[in-house]
Amino acid sequence: MKNPIPIAVTGAAGQINYSLLFRLSAGELLGPDQPIILRLLEIPAAMGNLQGVVMELRDCAFPLLHDIVITDDPKVAFIDVEYAFLIGAKPRGPGMLRSDLLEQNAEIFAVQGQAINAVASRQVKVLVTGNPSNTNALIAINNAPDLPSHCFAAMTMLDHTRALSQLAEKTGYNPQDIYRVCIWGNHSCSQYPDLRHVRFTQALSIEHFDADWNLNVFIPTVQYRGTEIIKTRGQSSAASAANAALLHMKTWIEGTRDHDWVSMAVLSDGSYGIDEGLVFSFPVQVVGGQFQIVQGIAIDEFSREYLDRNQAELREERQAIKHLL
Repeated sequence: MKNPIPIAVTGAAGQINYSLLFRLSAGELLGPDQPIILRLLEIPAAMGNLQGVVMELRDCAFPLLHDIVITDDPKVAFIDVEYAFLIGAKPRGPGMLRSDLLEQNAEIFAVQGQAINAVASRQVKVLVTGNPSNTNALIAINNAPDLPSHCFAAMTMLDHTRALSQLAEKTGYNPQDIYRVCIWGNHSCSQYPDLRHVRFTQALSIEHFDADWNLNVFIPTVQYRGTEIIKTRGQSSAASAANAALLHMKTWIEGTRDHDWVSMAVLSDGSYGIDEGLVFSFPVQVVGGQFQIVQGIAIDEFSREYLDRNQAELREERQAIKHLL
């Protein structure tokens, strides 16, 4: 039996984690022969709910679930962890301005970044899902100065899989036969789902992707899918978000397919004219556990407008929390 690997999950009593924790415990991230330790972080008020989740996890008798640690102390939650899912965040309430949400969540991710910096593995992979995820990831990065920025990413994998789903429905292809989908920018309604470079396992006529369908169906469907789910379901995306978090981290560990890329929000190095120091979603390839921004993609005038709009939005978010950077 291998030594168990610790995995930290924040907001552990929440709806996303009600899906994610059971899949982690079943071995879907690290495989069928790798035991894990779950280190679960919650606020004191949610500890009762978390205890119930832990009871269910134990009742499943997962062979790979070596131990469960629950805590409200980030420095306990992140001890020696190799993988961290930062999912917990304060939701936007009635009458709350976006700047208020940024401020309150910024403080949460500053504290968590400091704790990760102090006690996590030096090779930790940190996936930020709690919204606004791009800027929360930026805060965590800036509060973990002893760790390289490539230890952190924000999740646009759910947007990526939403785009894959729309293309599969449009063409009749299985999603696994579709390559090079890309989400640029912020995990918000401003994001840019880009299908200009999509490839398939077989030739496909360009007529499937007329400009009208792209502009009036594909892009807005991906951009506003989360909003539509809330209207329809009465709650935000949970199982699909958990699936995307798992897929993001698994891809980060195992790498991208040959001739393919995925979407990750990572610290910009200036590629495509995006400011260094913004966490921006790019197409990336992953090899040996390290992501690299795909280079050389042509940016036409239509795409440039979307990229600039996202950059402006992220600059504004960064300005709102600059005192925590």
